[in-house]
Amino acid sequence: MHRDRAIPAALGLVCATALTLVATSQPAAATPPNIPSASTAASRLNSLTVAAESHGSTYDRDLFPHWITVSGSCNTREEVLKRDGTNVVTDSSCAATSGSWYSPYDGATWTAASDVDIDHMVPLAEAWASGAWSWTTSRRQQFANDLGGPQLWAVTDNVNQSKSDKDPAEWQPPRTAERCRYARAWVQVKWYWGLSVDSAEKSSLSSMLSSC
Repeated sequence: MHRDRAIPAALGLVCATALTLVATSQPAAATPPNIPSASTAASRLNSLTVAAESHGSTYDRDLFPHWITVSGSCNTREEVLKRDGTNVVTDSSCAATSGSWYSPYDGATWTAASDVDIDHMVPLAEAWASGAWSWTTSRRQQFANDLGGPQLWAVTDNVNQSKSDKDPAEWQPPRTAERCRYARAWVQVKWYWGLSVDSAEKSSLSSMLSSC
């Protein structure tokens, strides 16, 4: 570097400090825990039972009780909004009154909690048809309110509604950069809860994981 172009050390320190403040003032949106690596997800996908879906006609959303009270006056939805949002403020009943939420599926950011849905990564109807039909109501309640894994995501409401009960052979996040992580999270939920995959679903997941 030419000496006449060098930034004085003191000025450089000030600039670096300012950049640091800018970079840390808006922390990255949180994500659900326990998302495996692509290689681990691929291994777990291959260990899943491949079977056609069944009992779909007997599905009832009420068989998966949610949202349940988690802590104090906060239910599962409110806990996810607090976990995944930035600068979230809640009132005495735990309702989010301000904050911002980044939706990884489509890359949108929202400042009203009413614009955000809590997506079940593996939809309840999909879980039912993949083996949850044989579970107790208690186990289905645990699944529907699972904060310990990557099952619950704060996302744009109409994107969640577009996904509905579809599996990855039928629906994938419109933001292609999110599809690798989506597949990793989907596999983790199915593996952890001992649910099966159908052949088209497994093929789509394998393809998504190969893009990682």
